[in-house]
Amino acid sequence: GIQYSLGDKNSSSNMKIDTLSFVHCLLTSHPPEVFHQHMQVLIPPIIAAVADSFYKITAEALLVLQQLVKVIRPLDCPSSFDFAPFTHDLYRCTLVRLKAADIDQEVKERAISCMGQIICNLGDYLQGELPTCLPIFLDRLRNEITRLTTVKALTKVAGSPLRIDLRPIMGEGIPILGSFLRKNQRALKLGTLTLLDTLVNNYSSALNSELLNKVLTELPPLLSESDLHIAQLTLTLLTSIARLQPSALANTQDPAIMPEILNLAKSPLLQGAALASMLEFFQAVVKANLPGLSYQELLTMLIAPVNSTATPTLHKQAFHSLAKCVAAIMVTRKQEAIAVVNTFLEDIQNPRSDPQHIFALLVVGEIGRHIDLSVLTSLKQVILASFSPPSEEVKSAASYALGSIAVGNLQQYLPFVLQEIETQPKRQYLLLHSLKEIISCQSSSASGVAQLQPFVPAIWQQLFRHCQCGEEGTRNVVAECLGKLTLIDPPTLLPRLQESLSSESALMRTTVLTAVKFTISDQPQAIDPLLRVSMGKFLSALEDPDLNVRRVALVALNSAAHNKPSLVRDLLDSVLPQLYQETFLRKELIREVEMGPFKHKVDDGLDIRKAAFECMYTLLDTCLDRLDIFDFLQHLQHGLYDHYDIKMLAYLMVARLAQLVPTAVLQRLEKLLEPLRHTCTMKVKANSVKQEFEKQDELKRSAMRAVASLLTIPDAEKNPHLSEFVISIKATPELQVIFDSIQKDSSLLNQDSNMMDLS
Repeated sequence: GIQYSLGDKNSSSNMKIDTLSFVHCLLTSHPPEVFHQHMQVLIPPIIAAVADSFYKITAEALLVLQQLVKVIRPLDCPSSFDFAPFTHDLYRCTLVRLKAADIDQEVKERAISCMGQIICNLGDYLQGELPTCLPIFLDRLRNEITRLTTVKALTKVAGSPLRIDLRPIMGEGIPILGSFLRKNQRALKLGTLTLLDTLVNNYSSALNSELLNKVLTELPPLLSESDLHIAQLTLTLLTSIARLQPSALANTQDPAIMPEILNLAKSPLLQGAALASMLEFFQAVVKANLPGLSYQELLTMLIAPVNSTATPTLHKQAFHSLAKCVAAIMVTRKQEAIAVVNTFLEDIQNPRSDPQHIFALLVVGEIGRHIDLSVLTSLKQVILASFSPPSEEVKSAASYALGSIAVGNLQQYLPFVLQEIETQPKRQYLLLHSLKEIISCQSSSASGVAQLQPFVPAIWQQLFRHCQCGEEGTRNVVAECLGKLTLIDPPTLLPRLQESLSSESALMRTTVLTAVKFTISDQPQAIDPLLRVSMGKFLSALEDPDLNVRRVALVALNSAAHNKPSLVRDLLDSVLPQLYQETFLRKELIREVEMGPFKHKVDDGLDIRKAAFECMYTLLDTCLDRLDIFDFLQHLQHGLYDHYDIKMLAYLMVARLAQLVPTAVLQRLEKLLEPLRHTCTMKVKANSVKQEFEKQDELKRSAMRAVASLLTIPDAEKNPHLSEFVISIKATPELQVIFDSIQKDSSLLNQDSNMMDLS
């Protein structure tokens, strides 16, 4: 059938393009060995299609050919198929297209990609052809239109396990790649950095300092917080150079690489993969033993910003980043680590300032995470002494440090932390944060979980003693620890949580439900099947007599609906009536409080109503098909008359519903418009404070955004209530100004999204 459809006499151009597209789909979705027996039949018509005079057929055929190359010789798994007879034919038909200068742009790009794949997978059988082919790549690299595609193709070739000899083009190619790093084209920079890193890793013997300097001079501007992905790839490249060509980094002050790296280390935005790349860079530099970059000199550079009085105060995140960098250096020099920790312990005992105190605690914590510090007998007491200063930030750093040190030697420190939680009620909150740090860190790897496993019963027992603590902050930390522990051993620990839900203590029940919230994440986990079974039991707390328990149950429902809707979809029939029940304003929960000469109303039901409407908003996005929209709209109306925070949520929902279920909204338009009209025409008392005027303005703006969304519904303008409302808005000058700006913003937004769709 494929042969017939690609035959010249039998098919139109569209038929050939569709057939090629189908073949491409087949090749990408099946294992390679399935096609090996059919290659004799499949390859000739594809080669013929590459030579077709119609550019669209050629472009599609090159895409198929690129996939075919991966199929005849897959590099990621062993294969006994004899591909050699096809190698030269595949190469020649692609070379014709690669050489041609007067062809369509798409064909040019596909020919470059296809040739890259051919050399990557079959290059060892084409040694004689490389002197012809590689210079063409160099040529395409110089061309502004084809350079990005060529960079990607060369990355494939350079990363090939066949180790294709690229030396003939590296002398001219690397300076060209260096020049790409100053171009204002982000995709080109990203691709070039990846290619350069691959070349340094696989062809370091063919490189020298002079050649690499052409690249290094372009790197300092890329080490910026304005684009952390580019900064990360730049650091990865520098790490590879430090490992394989360290002499090229002998002078990192010129170009100014080191100053830029230290600036980046102080950035409040540095985190995740970019921070991990920086830590690897520092470790590689210490091991390279470069002049001016010994571990002591690097330590001095990293500590300087903290001790300096000239520079502005560092952001909190910068202390964490710099401390991690110091620890990364010390991990490579374990024999000197204890001496360095001792100097920081002196700073902790006699701090000159809070920043220095915080930094010293964080450094000791980060080093202790990787190196066992139990030989320092005074360490526990020094860290605990920092739980007492008035500064909350110092206390928080001390708590983090104790947790981190415990990770380095669980046997020694974890029982100590548990004992302190038991015997030191004043420090309990901070000590629980230390415990949370231990559990979080150990949970992130299989080996960490195995180390923590023997201590789980003792930790669980200690945490359960504090589930009924009167302090909500403490209960929340306990709940987070319980949730994270449950993820370590779900079959044993989840049933225990479930049992505790029948406790007589309302505080215990809220802690258990909060813990359940921490077991739900947006990634697949081992606990998911068990949660699916027990979720109904946990959500039965929506009928609990205690207001706070019901509120926490709604928060857990919201978390499940947002992160893993499959946990609650089948329970919605029984859960929704209880959820809707919480949207009503209850007068018995409103009390009057005297504040001097004034009487002030306090609504104890506000938080639970807010939680209910937040749940409704989430369900709209994740479980729309399980909602009875008219029922939903009826309860949404309550929110349109409620407190400021709830009104803002309700207006967002009206706008969302206008997009998702316009017909249903149109049928209930009159009831939705009444509260919107009330908000837009409401006046604030003349003697009100400034915040009241600002709140009212924000409400009007949000209400009119909802009206603007309603106007986008087909035939909405024919509705007499809506058109009358819009006329009244336009008749009021202050409202018209707001409404016009909202409509202008929404039309610009639509244009942008259309442009994105087209691109």
